Amino acid sequence: MTVTNGEAPKPALYGVGDAKNASTANWVPVLSGSAMNPNVKNVQYAVRGPIVQKATKYDEMIKSGNGGDLPFGEVIKANIGDCQAMLQKPITFLRQVLSACLYPDLLDISPPVFPNDVIERAKEILGALPGGSLGSYSESTGHLYCRKIVKTFIETRDGYPADVNNVILSNGASEIIKLTLLTATFGVGKGRTGVMIPIPQYPLYSATISEIGAEKIDYYLDEEDKWSLSIDELAKSFKEAQDYCTPRVLCVINPGNPTGQVLKRENIDEIIKFAAEHQLVLMADEVYQDNVYDADSEFCSFKKALMELPQYKDRLELVSFHSMSKGFMGECGIRGGYAEFINFDSEVMTELKKLKSAQLCSAVSGQVALSIVLNPPKPGEESYELFMNERSAVLGTLKSKSVKVHDLFSRMPGMRVNPIMGAMYCFPRIELPQKAIDEAKEAGVAPDAFYVEKLLESTGICVVPGSGFGQLPDTYHFRTTILPPEDKIEAMLKKFEEFHVGFIEQYK
Repeated sequence: MTVTNGEAPKPALYGVGDAKNASTANWVPVLSGSAMNPNVKNVQYAVRGPIVQKATKYDEMIKSGNGGDLPFGEVIKANIGDCQAMLQKPITFLRQVLSACLYPDLLDISPPVFPNDVIERAKEILGALPGGSLGSYSESTGHLYCRKIVKTFIETRDGYPADVNNVILSNGASEIIKLTLLTATFGVGKGRTGVMIPIPQYPLYSATISEIGAEKIDYYLDEEDKWSLSIDELAKSFKEAQDYCTPRVLCVINPGNPTGQVLKRENIDEIIKFAAEHQLVLMADEVYQDNVYDADSEFCSFKKALMELPQYKDRLELVSFHSMSKGFMGECGIRGGYAEFINFDSEVMTELKKLKSAQLCSAVSGQVALSIVLNPPKPGEESYELFMNERSAVLGTLKSKSVKVHDLFSRMPGMRVNPIMGAMYCFPRIELPQKAIDEAKEAGVAPDAFYVEKLLESTGICVVPGSGFGQLPDTYHFRTTILPPEDKIEAMLKKFEEFHVGFIEQYK
């Protein structure tokens, strides 16, 4: 088999009787690095990139007893917002109801193994599912019972009506974010859809934009003003992007990932006005809405703000996302999320739901789990007090750790950091010595990737370089979570400080 004119090789055809005699010596696979979807090769996802893979290798060495030569005894993965991997305890009420739904025989045990309100909730959920089983399919957009719970949650949170037909349940927020971006991408050349994303950003967005072949439009958050979102910067990015694409989508993450900022209400109103006046679909990623630690900050949903702007509330396409992976729930592995679509054309919704139906449905266990956390025990019910205590304990611990992490990095030489107002991350800026920058460039890696790899090799602490999220040119950052347990975070921060001081001394 030969390759001509740079074309991908074509597999030889054999008769059925000849197949077993065909030599494989010259066999060439249909797919290869040069013969595959180029969009896939453009996808980058730093949160699980090469440094994280190296950390995983170290972790496996230690667990198998082969880590004797490493200068540390454990790997601390502060690279991803996986709460329970960092030993956060699950919420009891959620796990009890979900257990009973997954194994209904538990409901008939005498004496009861669960509180009465758990038993009643499980029976209510099972009664709403086909065959009374989590093993049955749901509608492609999610079980009506679960979508009604989401509808009520949104109405209670915002004080405005929601339409259950505009709610789609998904395997976490990521899945429906990707489907929404896919639906919004069309056109060729300068008519191709441009998607405005914050820099720094969560790599899901840049990865998805690469995957679907849309155009990425960066707008920079203002690090000097607590990572605020400047309307002037939005306008500048929008205007520049018109030279090579047609901006159609504006993505906002609030509270922010990786920056941890919480947008003020006035800023949210300005963003809504900008999106409406520039005919942009506004995608609001609000998965960290429970994670607000700053005393002067408060979460406000884009839905609520839009409904309180009469001149815009009927002429802006808004889709907002929420998930049970973050907040006080931390149920990343169960995969439950939703999107609410507002002011979307009915034909677009039909096509979007068709896309979702091609996936059959999201995991029913995730749908049910989401319905449980969005409809917690009420005052007077048996599980209420324990639920509130657990919720307060998780959020209180996260707030305490956010202060410790910020305080440590703010006092380190050659490090600048904004307050952690919300979410689960800290995004410090490192003033790297020129010698370290030069050595990194000689090695062919980004300077902040060079720094965090040295950190991993010296301490076992795994964080993500800021270059994986985007940053202003010639600035260097890293993202760390605030999730390690309190008894470990103190030791982690001490090791981090020792490494950093030594690194600066070595390369100054």
